[in-house]
Amino acid sequence: MDFLKSAVASIAKGPAFPYTFGDRVDTDQSIWTLYNGTRRVDVRPDAHLRQEDNSRCSIFSFDINANRGRLPLAKNALRKLRTLRHPGVIRVLDAIETDQFIYIASERITPLTWSTKRKSLSEESIKWGLHNVAKTIKFINDEASSIHGSLRASSIYTSESGEWKLAGVEILSAVKEDDAIIYSYGSLVPDIGRYSPPEVAKNGWDSIRKNPTHAVDSYQYGILVTEVFHGSYSGSEQVGTTRNIPLDMHTSYKRLTHAVPKMRLSVAHFFEQGSRSGGFFDTPLIKLADGIENLGLKNDAEKESFLDELARVAESDNFPEDFFKVKVLPELLKSVEFGGGGPKAFALVMRISTKLAEDDYDSQITPAIVRLFSSPDRAMRVCLLNNLPLMIDHLSQKIVTDKIFPQMVTGFGDLAPVVREQTVKAVLVVVPKLSDRVINGELLRHLAKTANDDQPGIRTNTTICLGKMARNLGVGSRSKVLSAAFARALRDPFVHARNAALMSLAATADVFSEDDCATKMLPAICPSLVDKEKMIRDQANKTLNIYLERVRKYGQTLPETVLPPPESSAPGTRVSTPQPGPAGGGQWVGWAISSFTNKLGPASGEIQPNATGTQPTPLERTSLDAIANGVPTRPTPRPTPSALAVSRTDSKTISSEPETEDFGADWGDLDEQENNRADIDPWNNPQPTTSLPPTSSRSSTTTTTSYDDNGEPDFEGWLNAQAVAKSQSKKPLPKGLAAKKAAPPAMVSRGGAGTGTGKSSPLVGNGRRGVVAKPAVVVVKKEEEEEEGGWGDAWD
Repeated sequence: MDFLKSAVASIAKGPAFPYTFGDRVDTDQSIWTLYNGTRRVDVRPDAHLRQEDNSRCSIFSFDINANRGRLPLAKNALRKLRTLRHPGVIRVLDAIETDQFIYIASERITPLTWSTKRKSLSEESIKWGLHNVAKTIKFINDEASSIHGSLRASSIYTSESGEWKLAGVEILSAVKEDDAIIYSYGSLVPDIGRYSPPEVAKNGWDSIRKNPTHAVDSYQYGILVTEVFHGSYSGSEQVGTTRNIPLDMHTSYKRLTHAVPKMRLSVAHFFEQGSRSGGFFDTPLIKLADGIENLGLKNDAEKESFLDELARVAESDNFPEDFFKVKVLPELLKSVEFGGGGPKAFALVMRISTKLAEDDYDSQITPAIVRLFSSPDRAMRVCLLNNLPLMIDHLSQKIVTDKIFPQMVTGFGDLAPVVREQTVKAVLVVVPKLSDRVINGELLRHLAKTANDDQPGIRTNTTICLGKMARNLGVGSRSKVLSAAFARALRDPFVHARNAALMSLAATADVFSEDDCATKMLPAICPSLVDKEKMIRDQANKTLNIYLERVRKYGQTLPETVLPPPESSAPGTRVSTPQPGPAGGGQWVGWAISSFTNKLGPASGEIQPNATGTQPTPLERTSLDAIANGVPTRPTPRPTPSALAVSRTDSKTISSEPETEDFGADWGDLDEQENNRADIDPWNNPQPTTSLPPTSSRSSTTTTTSYDDNGEPDFEGWLNAQAVAKSQSKKPLPKGLAAKKAAPPAMVSRGGAGTGTGKSSPLVGNGRRGVVAKPAVVVVKKEEEEEEGGWGDAWD
């Protein structure tokens, strides 16, 4: 029912007018009321031929009942606007005439008087506007053989592109018409008396029949020049004054306003004089406006020159921005996509598009960018990548992920190195718009290839790219990816690639854990400290300090020890800890000796069998316990004579006890200190002197020496055996360890067994218990001499 009511109401009011009235625009000296408007949905059959819906427009409204005396002027304006087609005349979209109203819908326009009264127009813009009006009046006077008759600032409007468009055609008439409206209704135009030439003011409009066609319009054009440069027009006394008018226009301007109609310079001649080389209309903006319309028709050289001039003009603030956004930008886009404008034209598009509103950018620029990324032209692809920072903020994440990035990644494998390099650089621009899945998947795969590119610049830029996008990578794989990439770049033969790796490591130190810093990053950085290039060495020191500082701070947060306290240990065990003592070597030596005695003192239970499988006798056990407690004893001789030869293999299998610290192997300095004091008998007992026959050949020999030390440990004999082994290997003994002439005692190895007789054997200072044996004849073979001689090498 509502639809029927609205349909009946519209039929009752008259024909449908598919435009919505908006705000009223203030105008003066006009028979029309101007409104801003928008286009509604048009249900008429030819609606598809008309302007798109919701587009902006302006609506001229004439109320017939309120202004019936000027109805002929409104009807003449409607007829002329429909038939007069020229770029300098406002463009009519639709018009409708009823018994009550006349509506004319046109492109969105603004009265020129708004700008002239505020004096907001630059000289370049005024000249450009006068140039357009002069070209339009030339067409009306010469080609159309007509007279405008009402030329002034209130008859001119500015379009959305900033161009001056001519209107006020209420009395526009052809001179060939005998009943032309200008003769009979010319005086009905509002405030026409101030703008009429002297002959019309004196003799009326019929006097124009005797004068040239251009006479009226030339005089009024001169008034227009005065009005736009001064900001207002007060009357005829202001005509001819050159104040505020550019100097190069003075002569031509005075001829326009000559009092004699036949002496006046026509607007067409004024236009030609100004358009000459060096003339007042020979300006960059006017050249730009004329050239942009024919951009597609220019050859390559002309197009190149025009684009250079356009770039220079676009950088100036003296030119109307609206013209570039509305007029120049669409023409450049056409040239880029279809006219071969190339990268230079697209660079201008990007510069101009930064001033567009978001809606205009989405409707004009974004579709063109998506299409251009699919172009196979390498020069265009490089231009797109270079200008990506200017456009990325205007592109949504969906468009970048679904349409831009799939086309962009083809550049990673392009044959041209410049395309690959620019693609790598552009990654940092698009990363914020990509999803985590794309970044940690497809993108990393492509960067892994460019990291091994044959071009050193591409490898360097890949390293820089990874360093800057480190925080966009997934937390789980970030450390692994970066450590592998930077470690590889640190070995790059290109010096700048190595420097980029070090700088990236310094910038991303916080993305690695402390353990990775200590175990992976620091070892990877250290070789760069001795790089052949000083630049690398300096940067390596800076980066190393960053990681060391972080590791040190982390180390201060760690506990002193993770071992359980002594009271929590299992019964019967003791934990060796350093003992307080003097600083320097005495402190750690004292700790080592304390540890050695601690291992002997608290020992309890049965001694494990030796390598021969024999258990120690009770007397031997008593002797060992006494030695462990620091009390020297004289044990009862063992009834079965035996001698133990030193063997490296048997020393590893002395017992099934858990392995303890091998102080002889890990602390060689301690052995050396003890051996330097080995000539002192710890029991203060006299030692028997024995002599060992020299070995004169390298063949296997057997030496037998017997002695009796009354059961006392013979350390001197042990030292002499070492001296013999040393002489066999042709290496001098350390100072103070010269061999004495004494028979070598039977040596006890850790688990080794020998033959001979004796009462006891010395205790080897290796942290383990020895086995007491009687003195016995020692059989020294060639291989054993060489082995024991090698054991002393650590003392040199």
